[in-house]
Amino acid sequence: MTGTPMIINALGQLDNPNAPQSMEAAADLNPTSEQFSIDARTLADARASGLTAVNITLGYVMGDLPPYEHTLHEIDVWDAIVTRHTNDLLKVTTVADIRTARRDGRIGVVYGFQNAVAVGDDVGRIATFAQRGVRVVQLTYNQANRLGGGSAAPATTRLSSFGREVIDALNDHHLMVDLSHSGEQTCLDAVVHSRVPVSINHTGCRALTDLPRNKSDEELRLVASRGGFVGIYFMPFLNPTGHARAADVVEHIVHAVDVCGEDHVGIGTDGPVTAIDDLEAYRARLAEHVAQRQEAGVSAAGERADTLPFVVDLRGVDQFRELIRLLEQRGYSAGRIEKIMGRNFVDYAERVWAA
Repeated sequence: MTGTPMIINALGQLDNPNAPQSMEAAADLNPTSEQFSIDARTLADARASGLTAVNITLGYVMGDLPPYEHTLHEIDVWDAIVTRHTNDLLKVTTVADIRTARRDGRIGVVYGFQNAVAVGDDVGRIATFAQRGVRVVQLTYNQANRLGGGSAAPATTRLSSFGREVIDALNDHHLMVDLSHSGEQTCLDAVVHSRVPVSINHTGCRALTDLPRNKSDEELRLVASRGGFVGIYFMPFLNPTGHARAADVVEHIVHAVDVCGEDHVGIGTDGPVTAIDDLEAYRARLAEHVAQRQEAGVSAAGERADTLPFVVDLRGVDQFRELIRLLEQRGYSAGRIEKIMGRNFVDYAERVWAA
């Protein structure tokens, strides 16, 4: 296709994984935003890739940190990062901000959570998060929490009454309800309960690879039928061997489009643009990190010491252009590819943030 379409990563990272502090953080169970390296290479690679905007994870995900206080601190950290790099980054709170980022050649940064534990027992905190610029809230991580079941909990775990209250508040404040790590019944319950379309920002298709972090056709179809969004990740869970390739990403996108329709599917890579330079050294650190996650009970089924948390032949600054090339090879039109690479996320954001 001629020209690069708008590229929106519905869940990704801004980081240079080769920088010393990021390499050290990679071995930690629960790295904080202060440990990521938003350096010259991070920014240059992101811009060179064609990326327009990315939903990054901040705040409490797991561990012993005080969830609410840590989350507010992480928002402060990211506000400072964006302020330091104002020529390269733009904090996104509206769809207009995404369009501004594209016009100016900057990277839009969408603030998102991968766990709603920071709400505590006070749904009033959601107003605070919204006021501070958070725009995406994932209900659960892999474990169950007070809201419902994660992908590592029994699939029959239901959305709780408190989970329904949280969704009501997220709807009221125009925040995305993200069901990426939820268990199946919690996901189905949440889609039905929400008055506003919901998203699964980074997942795969369970019909192709039967792992709990992937979504069933029933979940995918229900989300799409109510005007929602599904992002396909570049993760090992796309192949039963745990060694996913670019071809697997394409197959999962194709299946999701077949189930959801072309207006509801996008990408949420779950990784940075900058590639790891020394893969062998990284593999040694990865084994330690996976062991920590398993010991803490926060890993997902399919995580192993030999499964890289990215697709080895779909990484670095050319990852989006390569995916576009593969989708073209598959016979997808320029219009459909434009939707998948970014326009569907923007249209979904219009339905939620401007509701």
